[in-house]
Amino acid sequence: MTHLTLDAVHKYYDDFHAVRGVDLAIREGEFAVLVGPSGCGKSTLLRMIAGLEAVDDGEVSIAGRVVNALRPRDRNVAMVFQNYALYPYLSVFENIAFGLRARKVPDAETGRRVREAAETLGITPLLDRLPRQLSGGQRQRVAIGRAIVRDAGVFLFDEPLSNLDAQLRDEMRVEIKRLHQEIGKTTVYVTHDQIEAMTLADRIVLLRDGVIEQEGTPLELFERPATRFVAGFLGSPRMNFVPATLVEDGDTVAARLSADVALRFPADRAAGFRAHLGRELVFGVRPEHLTRPRTGEQGRPGQEALTVTVDLVQPTGTRTYVQFSLAGTEVTAELAAHDVEQPGTRIDLLADMARAILIDPETDRVL
Repeated sequence: MTHLTLDAVHKYYDDFHAVRGVDLAIREGEFAVLVGPSGCGKSTLLRMIAGLEAVDDGEVSIAGRVVNALRPRDRNVAMVFQNYALYPYLSVFENIAFGLRARKVPDAETGRRVREAAETLGITPLLDRLPRQLSGGQRQRVAIGRAIVRDAGVFLFDEPLSNLDAQLRDEMRVEIKRLHQEIGKTTVYVTHDQIEAMTLADRIVLLRDGVIEQEGTPLELFERPATRFVAGFLGSPRMNFVPATLVEDGDTVAARLSADVALRFPADRAAGFRAHLGRELVFGVRPEHLTRPRTGEQGRPGQEALTVTVDLVQPTGTRTYVQFSLAGTEVTAELAAHDVEQPGTRIDLLADMARAILIDPETDRVL
């Protein structure tokens, strides 16, 4: 059942067209993440859902009711802001209870809801403290608690983890994921961080310049990107892009990257590419799909061998990123921790051509 719908929604700021006719349907209980670079319109969309920004054209519907003309408090939504928005002179208990008291919920019911939310979020011992006595992660838990006590139909999160350090972000991602699994409410979450999007979302909505570039499950967007922008935005390190010419090679086709490097696609993929033979395209391969062959390994079907000279080594502990030049383009491979230790090393790699892509440079669409 669709719970939240955006129908041809537009937003203008003077001459700037911030949101350009967005259509979106979010199912009841779904965790949808709006992601994209700064200025793509994701926070503006969220604020239009919340009623904090007017919709210039189109309709926002919640539970089948158009809410364009409704005040934020009448939309049955709860919002968690980037900056926590806590009242500094109220205790944690009173910060969480604030919205309930404004709605004149009886004291006994207010106390019960606040204590339940605090127990869910692990902040019961903090109920008598003031916000200045809390860490960033604790303040964010209080902000989330203030939202969940309202028992709203839709939860909205506007980059709630951007002010936290890396370790706290990881911890809070787990908390938010667990919380959604427990309460099962329709959730719209805005972030510019593709790791947050991939780990939290049931469905990712990737925006660019005020329009939806692609939407789908995290793995759909990661494994089957529709455009170069999607392919490059999702994944860390980002996908490698190398200019190539598509040539015929026996019963299949190959991406020719230079005079001495031509990587063949599996025969079962050739049929979809033959119409583009001779064209200058863009070859895309993810760093994790460039691997070292093991001793005696010849490579699986669909893997193509190449030899490169390492320019830069970046160990991370569990993995090592190596950079090298391929056809004049800087390329990154993600290898095992001890595969390469020194720049200048000459190494063999296997490219997984079953997962590589070709992009039309004229349209930026993936073939």
